[in-house]
Amino acid sequence: MERSEQELVRRDNLTKIRELGIEPFPAATFPITHLAKEINEKAEFGEDNMSTNYQEVTVAGRLMARRIMGKAAFASIQDSSGRVQIYVSRDDIAPGEDKALYNTLFKKLLDLGDFIGVTGHVFKTRTGETSIHVKEFTFLGKSLRPLPVVKTDDEGKVYDAFSDLELRYRQRYVDLIVNPKVKEVFLKRTKLVTAIRTFLDGMGMIEVETPILQAIHGGAAARPFATHHNTLDMPMYLRIANELYLKRLIVGGFDAVYEFSKNFRNEGMDRTHNPEFTAIEFYVAYKDYNWMMDTTENMLECIIKAVNGGDNAKVMADEHEINFTGPYRRLPMADAIKEFTGEDINGADEDELRAIAKRLHVALDKTMGRGKIIDEIFGDHVEAKLIQPTFITDYPVEMSPLTKKHRSKEGLVERFELFVNGKEIANSYSELNDPIDQRERFEEQVELANRGDDESMPMDEDFLRALEYGMPPTAGIGFGIDRLVMLVTGQKSIQEVLFFPQMKPEA
Repeated sequence: MERSEQELVRRDNLTKIRELGIEPFPAATFPITHLAKEINEKAEFGEDNMSTNYQEVTVAGRLMARRIMGKAAFASIQDSSGRVQIYVSRDDIAPGEDKALYNTLFKKLLDLGDFIGVTGHVFKTRTGETSIHVKEFTFLGKSLRPLPVVKTDDEGKVYDAFSDLELRYRQRYVDLIVNPKVKEVFLKRTKLVTAIRTFLDGMGMIEVETPILQAIHGGAAARPFATHHNTLDMPMYLRIANELYLKRLIVGGFDAVYEFSKNFRNEGMDRTHNPEFTAIEFYVAYKDYNWMMDTTENMLECIIKAVNGGDNAKVMADEHEINFTGPYRRLPMADAIKEFTGEDINGADEDELRAIAKRLHVALDKTMGRGKIIDEIFGDHVEAKLIQPTFITDYPVEMSPLTKKHRSKEGLVERFELFVNGKEIANSYSELNDPIDQRERFEEQVELANRGDDESMPMDEDFLRALEYGMPPTAGIGFGIDRLVMLVTGQKSIQEVLFFPQMKPEA
């Protein structure tokens, strides 16, 4: 493997560090007492510029900058919370006659990116910067590759940023080191997930786990990833959704269950789709989709406030201020299509829908049935125009094989999807609990598969058997966590909210 000149220098430094009798990759516990952010934000100083509340601190992190001034040096350490400046004096860290710890190790063999630990007292420099006057210095780990050099001038303008998207996503570990704002996105993601869990736990729901590897893929219209179980000599699939297993638990006697699930769909990749994604689904017995709309409004308002750290339920997305304070608009799908296209799809058969699609310049193929045609019309002409949170309700029965038929509207089902900033972030039903009706819906899906629709659902005899034991009226919903995080953090690409998005093979 060909190495750069800087990499060769670092490996030479590694050898010299060992020659000093210092282990460059020590196996040891280092007693950290404080983080950089805490020191920078909370240090208090007396008239002598010495900290009155941080007389001694121990911090550790990467060496990110260093300025040698003969027998002393300023440097900065970056830990998980940010950076703090340190001041190192030769005679403080090497008080005896042997000055190699400073003259050789600190001045010559340390490289940017190396891990070090220091102990000292906090003070304020003449320029007013909070710093640590180092009394003890420990080498904690060698970096053998140089970090990208990101420079910022006095006005905050960034030069030579590590900004190439492919490199950032492929080398997220470097991205997190040199681009501090990236970490803020993922910290907000964690807050959002925690807030959802807290909300659902507060409602008395039970968190559960269901299989990722499944004999029959179901619960959504999507193409699965297929594999083979050698011992059982049978095909298996990575789950595309966890819906059917969670409803089995409702059959089994749980009143309210939820799961954060990793789902996998063998489909295209773009700014809003990744083959592996995270969803939260929950199901509540004795409720319907109207109750679920109310609950969704309450939950989203609550979690957005939690992420924002106050009473603010607004976020900025694509220059739109999105207000998650309820209530949200509730708009039947046919009404939405008529509002934005002028076309009335109520009662239209497949041939009439194809004619409408042609007038609207919507591309179709012969495998599409009535439901898929309506979905294409909606996707092309309505979806992107739904900016503020909007519930699209009352879908055609052909689009929703797992949903209860509408109690008062023929040919429709009790389903809603929540759209925000032109994207769907949640899908909910009054769940179908009639096993006879469910079998007929599955049979229709099988017919679509025979016509060439590779996203149709297969027949699931075990799920039908579960329904035959009886399932109470139930409301269920699924949220795309990744898209929700995109909204909350103002990101335009799903790759920005995934630590390790799927990438093409590296050349």
